[in-house]
Amino acid sequence: MSEYTELEAADAYCRLLTRKHYENFLIVSGLPRTSRLRVDLMRIYAYCRTTDDFGDESAGAARTRLARWQAQVRALFAGEAPVHPVLVALRDTVTHHGISSKPFEDLIEANVRDQDGKRYETWDELREYCTYSAAPVGRMVLAVFGISNDQTEKLSDDVCIGLQLANFAQDVTWDERKGRSYLVQTELRAQGVAGAVRAHCERAKALLASGCELERIAPRGLRRQLSLYRLGGLAIVRAVERAHYRSDLARPRVSIYQKVALLSFVILSTSSALRALSTGSGAKRRGRRTAHV
Repeated sequence: MSEYTELEAADAYCRLLTRKHYENFLIVSGLPRTSRLRVDLMRIYAYCRTTDDFGDESAGAARTRLARWQAQVRALFAGEAPVHPVLVALRDTVTHHGISSKPFEDLIEANVRDQDGKRYETWDELREYCTYSAAPVGRMVLAVFGISNDQTEKLSDDVCIGLQLANFAQDVTWDERKGRSYLVQTELRAQGVAGAVRAHCERAKALLASGCELERIAPRGLRRQLSLYRLGGLAIVRAVERAHYRSDLARPRVSIYQKVALLSFVILSTSSALRALSTGSGAKRRGRRTAHV
């Protein structure tokens, strides 16, 4: 099989694996079908999905599968030819953009930690876990868009961790079924479930606020997606608030109507901002304010 045919087949596998999330991204990002970025992001989503599936869907074999996956990822970055289709596709992306192995290995490490069912006593402990489980995804995406630096990575880490905290606040019952808890245990003992969940919601809102600055820096293809992540995280927080922070009783949900409204808002507001920016010189002459994303 030629290298081109192998890569084409690997991309087809990635596309099938991530179709729902990938297509949602394309709707928001506006990336053209022929875009290199479109393919690179698909590969990254496929990698993250595969890694999480090894951790969450492997039952008693999770540690063994994650160890094998880690060995394959390290071999890829050591220059060895990969066998798994996701890594065959990913090799082209990491080589093209010069992405290091760290965010990919960090995501594996987070899944390994999940197997212990560890409970986090303090916010500092939980935040350190989040630097492995959430922040790496944002850093991969920044590298693909060519905007990785100390400033953007800090902002991206905040957004990713804020979104994860919103999910932790929403998914208390789901996590308990897996033998896990991502509530801060000192807060849980002192304030009960509602207090610990509320603390997560407050942290999430503060961290997600960094997304506004990151969106101003990001290129158009990434800006809409970042806005949707930030607003989606805030929508989850509001759903938890409406449930009086008792997500241990029932999982708060963001309705399909709210999701559609978010998507519409992001597309329309970003388009308006781009139009305003594109006519900025004329707007300034007329003394009008230009919109900002």
